[in-house]
Amino acid sequence: MSHRLVQQLAEKAIAPTHSCRILGLSRSGFYAARQRAATASPASLPELPHLRAAFEASGQTYGSRRLVTALAECGLRMGRHRVRRLMHIHGLKTCWKRKFVYTTNSRHDLPCAPNLLNRQFNPDRADQAWVADITYIRTRSGWLYLAAVLDLHSRKVVGWSLAPHMRAELVCTALQMAIAQRNPPAGLIVHSDRGSQYASLEYQSLLSQHGIRCSMSRRGNCWECAAYPCGAMR
Repeated sequence: MSHRLVQQLAEKAIAPTHSCRILGLSRSGFYAARQRAATASPASLPELPHLRAAFEASGQTYGSRRLVTALAECGLRMGRHRVRRLMHIHGLKTCWKRKFVYTTNSRHDLPCAPNLLNRQFNPDRADQAWVADITYIRTRSGWLYLAAVLDLHSRKVVGWSLAPHMRAELVCTALQMAIAQRNPPAGLIVHSDRGSQYASLEYQSLLSQHGIRCSMSRRGNCWECAAYPCGAMR
């Protein structure tokens, strides 16, 4: 009963140190009693069923912060550290599900270029063959899309562009940066997949303007498998 009184006083901003001294209690005894109460059996924790229900309703994806908010919406006030401790004790582990984002749409009626690169991923000199691709980055504000152009000889990124969209403008900006930085000779091969961005009129016109030859992989092929360990850009 005395330990419960100290706890009630602590909730009213009276430090347990003062309460224990006035009541003649041991501080270590008070904290030990509070720890035993925190690790009590599920039957003695009325909050636990609500915690489990909120956790399951989230698809087992909510952490302590989001569970605190969910419980508060149900009228149950619990601190984040208590929620986290109960989750640890009762094995409530979050299961993150990675969202897959498609960056390539090859189902279009635009003309596709032949595969000029033909899996020759080790050119003799720089600015002989470039490869281009789009990947995605998850941020707190949403998905951002990164278009990159890489020189196959040096494995150096020579151009890139970042935007919240995947329009043809994204890949054109990356290619324009690469051209401005490298000033490649006519006849350079730029290889990509068959995505609509690379088959667009804007991108193809940019290639033709600078005497660059367009190369596209066959449907389902992945040039990254040879340029990188597969999936390294994603």
